[in-house]
Amino acid sequence: MVVHSASERVLAGLDPEQRSAVTAPAGPVCILAGAGTGKTRAITSRIAHRALSGEISPRHVLAVTFTARAAAEMRSRLTVLGVGGVQARTFHAAALRQVRYFAPRLLAGRAMPELLDSKVRLVTLAAARVGLRTDRAAARDLAGEIEWAKSSLVEPGDYVVSAARALRDTPHEPTKVAEVFAAYEQLKRSNGVIDFEDMLRAAVWGIEEHPDVGEQVRGQYRHFVVDEYQDVNPLQQRLLDAWLGGRNDLTVVGDASQTIYSFTGATSAYLVDFPRRHRGATVIRLVRDYRSTPQVVGLANAVISQARGAEARLRLELSGQRPAGPEPDLRIFTDEPAEANAVAARCRSLIDAGTPAKEIAVLFRINAQSEAYEKALTEAAVPYVVQGAERFFERSEVRQAMVALRAATRSIPGETPLPTAVVEALTAVGWAPDTPPPGGAARERWEALAALVQLAEEYAATPEVVPIGEAAAVERPVTLAHFTEELARRAAQQHVPTVDGVTLASLHSAKGLEWDAVFLVGLAEGTLPTTYAKTVEQVEEERRLLYVGITRARQWLWLSYAAARSAGGRARRPSRFLPQLDRSGGTERANGGAGPARRPERRRTQIVSCRICGATLLAGPDRKLGRCPTCPSDIDDELHERLREWRQRVAGAQKVPAYVVFTDATLIALAERRPGRPEELIAIAGIGPRKLGLYGESVLALVGGAAVDDVCPEKTFEISS
Repeated sequence: MVVHSASERVLAGLDPEQRSAVTAPAGPVCILAGAGTGKTRAITSRIAHRALSGEISPRHVLAVTFTARAAAEMRSRLTVLGVGGVQARTFHAAALRQVRYFAPRLLAGRAMPELLDSKVRLVTLAAARVGLRTDRAAARDLAGEIEWAKSSLVEPGDYVVSAARALRDTPHEPTKVAEVFAAYEQLKRSNGVIDFEDMLRAAVWGIEEHPDVGEQVRGQYRHFVVDEYQDVNPLQQRLLDAWLGGRNDLTVVGDASQTIYSFTGATSAYLVDFPRRHRGATVIRLVRDYRSTPQVVGLANAVISQARGAEARLRLELSGQRPAGPEPDLRIFTDEPAEANAVAARCRSLIDAGTPAKEIAVLFRINAQSEAYEKALTEAAVPYVVQGAERFFERSEVRQAMVALRAATRSIPGETPLPTAVVEALTAVGWAPDTPPPGGAARERWEALAALVQLAEEYAATPEVVPIGEAAAVERPVTLAHFTEELARRAAQQHVPTVDGVTLASLHSAKGLEWDAVFLVGLAEGTLPTTYAKTVEQVEEERRLLYVGITRARQWLWLSYAAARSAGGRARRPSRFLPQLDRSGGTERANGGAGPARRPERRRTQIVSCRICGATLLAGPDRKLGRCPTCPSDIDDELHERLREWRQRVAGAQKVPAYVVFTDATLIALAERRPGRPEELIAIAGIGPRKLGLYGESVLALVGGAAVDDVCPEKTFEISS
């Protein structure tokens, strides 16, 4: 009886869908869990409920996650629920534990080979062996490509065909990559070491090829839970199948709309196909979002609703459960420095108003974008930390470039224009201005050096003012020497240690995290989606990246892009993933409108939410009504009829069609929203200052209860030119 009451307490506070997930019968269970819907609570409660009710033993459970942090959180929650002994580990940690335990049996008494922390050193040697010179960035890209191949169960001899089939953007010619792959495998064997993929393969081999090992592993682990199932790769799925050994007590949880790691070999195909692979599977959808306000949830739904492809079949429409919050901001700036300065100023104001700096994040598509925000936050005295990457001036390629720039001050004539001098110096160390290389790490390196060129262009646009007397001064063009001094100053400023600060992170590294306030920046075509997203599948993954970024925000959300990278630069278009919103919000000055404008102009786009459910409204008629088409109407039918009669008289007097006065949708909006003041009237889409002047007094009188005859018994409306 005591055990039963404990298991019932686990169910307390769960919503109906979470309860269904927790109490689902033994067997294959697929939990489709949207962002912020309490998936960790659901799966830990499921384990605890089954254990406390006596259905399973905790020591027979293996829960697999993708990060050590997630595994630790799962163990902590289970302890609070009164369940100990569950093994919650990452795929790699679980495989390593098993391989180490069985090594004496599998390796005939030999010690387990050393595990490589990184492939880069051996990949560099392998590349040299096949006649390919590489720097560290190129070696990292080759290592990533080998990791993709091994995770996808692709052997060196099959790489060329498999890479072509997968439309891989290879860092070198595919046959050359295959040669490096083969040489890497040979070097690894001759050095007596293994990598992480070898370890997973060893665990599979031990179970599949050694019946005694398989029997012991399957006797220990009988019930399986896999978190973030959309991120499983073929090698991990092979290991999971080996653990299961044909059994079906498997619970998986995932969200196809958060599939953003396919470049590493991860695939949502196993999540999408789960009901087909596991006949009779129970499928539960968690859609109640407890993380974000309805306004943030509505925008996330709007962005992902346009998704296409296999993942879209499992798309979830989230329902915000928190109280209403502020509308998301969409800001448009003339250039990236103005965007970064505005973000820094807003961060400063949030912190001054009481939001902890650690509860604010600035998210971007690539790490090279961080430099502008590091500089702007530093100048605004806002502390920051860089998540998942080095600070800009600590990156090895940036440090090397600064050395090259200092050396170039002795060889490049001082009168050379600064941007030209910087390009010339960087070209000497292998950077090419018009040919960004393939491969993620090499591309990041190229973007970082391109950011230095952009800094030079901006710095050159602000010549140094040198005094020549008490009342006179002259502008002196900045030189390469001046620029290297400026870079050193910025590097010194940004090396100030910080502990609690605004998070700067790429969208990929932000997965699984959340903040009170989130700034999504640089949302322009060519950045998100990146120019390297060429296939439909790659573009859709870029859309999911934006979705992941939006769903990181609890309360405040800012989306922005710059119309050009620098002042006077080539114009850019906003990301195709951004909703097509009303741009009638006017223009604001970046300095707040006080005094002469010293910064480029920005435009603010108003995002409209349903006044009933809080969802973001995108369609024109919905925005005019102020509600979703599915939300109940609260129209005043009698007022609507008076408005229609009034409109008919006005249109007749003006000899124009009725819709010229007000459209049917505007009349419905007036009868539903019943504005009582001019500012409420003009807030209705389609009623601008002109129509407010022409009809505002009459409409407000009608809303107030006036009869049509009282408003316009014989009145003729003149339309001024």
